[in-house]
Amino acid sequence: MSREIILYIATSVDGFIAKENDDLQWLEEAEGEGDAGYSDMYQAIDTIIMGKRTYDWVVDHIEPFPYSDKKCYVFSTSQSGENEHVEFVNEDVVAFTKKLREQEGSKIWMVGGAGILDAYMKERLIDEFIITVTPHLLGSGIPMLKGNNPYQDLELVNTKRYGQMVQMHYKVKKEAK
Repeated sequence: MSREIILYIATSVDGFIAKENDDLQWLEEAEGEGDAGYSDMYQAIDTIIMGKRTYDWVVDHIEPFPYSDKKCYVFSTSQSGENEHVEFVNEDVVAFTKKLREQEGSKIWMVGGAGILDAYMKERLIDEFIITVTPHLLGSGIPMLKGNNPYQDLELVNTKRYGQMVQMHYKVKKEAK
């Protein structure tokens, strides 16, 4: 059985996950309630995947490193090896992820960024989408989804309001064989 990959992410109403300069200040200003289901999602995973830009942002803005209790892979073309928190991966993101899915473990959280998400969307690697929409229209920035993705049929699991934010939880419908 293959491990599932979760996309747990926040987006503006117009579909951006960050401003052009990776600015996420607008997210911090969003009027939410509680942790928007983060704790429940985090307990369901044991592995984290992210890109180097996302990793750099986390290291620059959050202390201590927030994922030290999980196995954390960072895809990078400029860094290799590992440090006390993460293992840097210099392989093809799709091929590596397909191997990782077949290993023992719980769910995998794809934290970001947009390039990895795009590769995952093209290969239909996301099993569960937990998308929190914030009350912002950014107008421009880094889009959550790029174009030309394959059609996927989703099943709505839940919607929930967290203050001024709305969270939609979908699972990909499994195709009949």
